[in-house]
Amino acid sequence: MKKIFKLTVVAVLMFTSACSQTGVNTKSAEMTFKEDLTFDFGKIKQYGNGTHKFIFKNTGKAPLIITNVKSSCGCTVPTYPENPVKKGETAEISVKYDTGKTGVFTKTITVYSNAKNSPVILHIKGEVIKTEK
Repeated sequence: MKKIFKLTVVAVLMFTSACSQTGVNTKSAEMTFKEDLTFDFGKIKQYGNGTHKFIFKNTGKAPLIITNVKSSCGCTVPTYPENPVKKGETAEISVKYDTGKTGVFTKTITVYSNAKNSPVILHIKGEVIKTEK
């Protein structure tokens, strides 16, 4: 009986310790976007402007460091701040879609950072319409 009691106490202590380490870090960064995480270009002319800027603010309590941004294909090129974004500062992730190919498109851009809400997945969509020459 004493063995079971001791094992139970050890298990509870280990569980409590593990849970306390996975709690929310109150000194972490957080990305809050000014608009929806999906941008709809609507209809764009072929070879037209396929660029959109996602504006965000670091609403956390620590500097925000973006470690990587990946797009779902090579036709979408993201650019992002390489330096830390201080708490309270605003920055942007610019996404350029290659409008040379016609048709409907839906692409994702995954943003990895030290923010507590990482990764953030951004979306762009629209339709590229062939231009007459």
